[in-house]
Amino acid sequence: MKKLINSPDSVITDALRGMAAAHPSLNVDVENRVIARADGPRQGKVGLVSGGGSGHEPLHGGYVGYGMLDAAAPGEVYTSPVPDQILAATKAANGGAGVVHIVKNYTGDVLNFRMAAELAEDDDIEVSSVVLNDDAAVEDSTFTAGRRGTGATVVAEKIAGAAAEEGADLATVARVATEVNERSRSFGIALHAGTVPAAGKPGFELGENEVELGVGIHGEPGRERGQMAPVRDLVAYALEAIHADMPVSGDVLVLLNGQGGTPLIELYGAFAEAAAWIEGHGARIVRNLVGNYITSLDQAGFSVTVTSLTDELVRLWDAPVQTPALRWGR
Repeated sequence: MKKLINSPDSVITDALRGMAAAHPSLNVDVENRVIARADGPRQGKVGLVSGGGSGHEPLHGGYVGYGMLDAAAPGEVYTSPVPDQILAATKAANGGAGVVHIVKNYTGDVLNFRMAAELAEDDDIEVSSVVLNDDAAVEDSTFTAGRRGTGATVVAEKIAGAAAEEGADLATVARVATEVNERSRSFGIALHAGTVPAAGKPGFELGENEVELGVGIHGEPGRERGQMAPVRDLVAYALEAIHADMPVSGDVLVLLNGQGGTPLIELYGAFAEAAAWIEGHGARIVRNLVGNYITSLDQAGFSVTVTSLTDELVRLWDAPVQTPALRWGR
């Protein structure tokens, strides 16, 4: 496989060097692999920290900035950051009002963030952790006990970040992140696997006419192998799985997410089908994102996340945000 890299060993370091050069609003510690706001921490503000394996860009470093994360810790490709790295990010985000950890439900992430929280509390930093498990595809997987954390991570980071920016206390920031998780479900479908640079080949094999239904963000198996079908049918399969788990009704936010290897023209086609399905089931899309927001290297396919909204969640979603990957209203 051809990759735009110097070597598999330097992929993350080179990407962090590039982020530092491209975004002066960030303080990028390449050696310790921590990305933080250059204007932080702000005294009296609750800090917001997330992180996880690399390969999901722009998650999480691309969401560091005004109105969203205060710091992020990128691990090796598809591998959790280590506790000391998360601790460094926590310290970089600490303004004295406590820090919320946004953690995707993968075993390594949960364990390492828990250890980092304990270390932070030894340094008198109060930490509240919110574990996201929005994936409706499977109950347990290769990487998890329980549901996987996927697309709702972006929504939770934006909404919790807005609450923190406007001065909410630690309990409130954690509460709104938890509410997003409870009100969100996601489902992903892969057309072909991503390629980890160190492996040099796709992470799994699909037949010429096969798709993976319910795939995870690390290429984990889903519910079943299915046959390639028109996008209308694939989107309906995903939304029916979500609807069976959490009825789609009322005002909703829809994230139609690319996995890294799908052209935007196809993602908009998928969103058209999602909009028709949702409206046909009596719900109303009042906010949306279409594009690559939580990827799986160069995996082809899509995921859809549906979040049931309240007035408070809409207000916080609409609040200004200024990060490398998400920006409006400022």
